[in-house]
Amino acid sequence: MKKKSRFWKVLRRIALVMIGICLIWAITNQIMTAIEKKKYLPTGQLVKVQGKDIHVYTKGKGKNTILLLSGLGTAVPVLDFEPLIDELSKNNRVVVVEPFGYGWSDITNKDRTVENIISEVRSALRKSNIKGPYILMPHSVSGIYSMYYANKYPDEVKAIIGIDPLFPTAMEYFGEPAPTIPTYMTLLAPTGVARLTLLANPEGYLPVAEEGTYTNENLKMMKAISSWKIANKNVIGEAKEINQSASKTIKMSFPSKMPVMIFTRKIDKERQDGKTNITFYENQLSNVKSKKIVVFQAHHYLHWTRYKEMSKYVNDFINTPL
Repeated sequence: MKKKSRFWKVLRRIALVMIGICLIWAITNQIMTAIEKKKYLPTGQLVKVQGKDIHVYTKGKGKNTILLLSGLGTAVPVLDFEPLIDELSKNNRVVVVEPFGYGWSDITNKDRTVENIISEVRSALRKSNIKGPYILMPHSVSGIYSMYYANKYPDEVKAIIGIDPLFPTAMEYFGEPAPTIPTYMTLLAPTGVARLTLLANPEGYLPVAEEGTYTNENLKMMKAISSWKIANKNVIGEAKEINQSASKTIKMSFPSKMPVMIFTRKIDKERQDGKTNITFYENQLSNVKSKKIVVFQAHHYLHWTRYKEMSKYVNDFINTPL
């Protein structure tokens, strides 16, 4: 009996020590976050939308305004798009509006519906005095938002250039579920687990690109902001809304006179039904008169490595009469 009692005492002590370490780390994480927020200030401007700050970044000049729209869970869109922004801005005005919950933008209590997200983006553009029409360049899930934008406000959209975009009919076409993020992931940032994970495995959260593609300062900021913002309630809320957003836009198609170019990746795995991302995009754009599909051997985040080729294709495409 004494041995058992001693065992449980030791176990309790170990548990208390572990809890203490976790509490100390959580507090340390909060202190580090406060210091980093003062050190890493927004690279663009903050504008008020519904009483909260949205971060808007612009670079370059030109007759075309390209609006980059980020994918689900891309913690810091402005920094993630940096190589592509640098290339595109040599000939165009490039804009990134970081949605609520991303980058330097605040976190909101508004539902992450397609209507709310596009309304907030449009408000941020107006308050920044950035006038359209825009060339929308959506990555991943933002393909759904671009479909909504192009149909709801066609006069504001000059063309669509997708980066491996998710369109509303994709889940139905492939018979696969929408991407999800578990709710418990919201605990990663406040508890400091996200910071530990980034320290232990930065490759899992940072761009996979050749050395020198991203500046050291960029990567430092990306690590820091990811540790504050990764999988926050807005990101989780957006993931939960994907099916609803898709159902609201599934009957939409891009206007036939609106030029559309898609950058996508080569997927070697073959399906028994013969469907591929290329056949999907061909089907999606069947009614569009001016269209182009460009296939790369690359990661889903094509702009990490193919930003130079993408920029050339974009300039050629938009300099052809649209």
